[in-house]
Amino acid sequence: MKTEVGSYEAKTKLPELLRQVKAGKSFTITNRGEAIADLVPSAGVKAKDRVTAVEKLKAFMLADPVRGVDIQALIEEGRT
Repeated sequence: MKTEVGSYEAKTKLPELLRQVKAGKSFTITNRGEAIADLVPSAGVKAKDRVTAVEKLKAFMLADPVRGVDIQALIEEGRT
């Protein structure tokens, strides 16, 4: 959900808005109540986060593999 912010407030609080966008929040900038622009996290940041997440998951799986669990049985159980 995007929060609406007036253009004057966006101008005066831009550093704080950018910190919040970096944390994943989105804003719609308005001028006299009319939506003008969206301030959203960069798509490049999201892609980088996904790559990092996959790398961490792979490292975790190699460091502490699951043993004694029938993965195929769990898959079949989920299909019923």
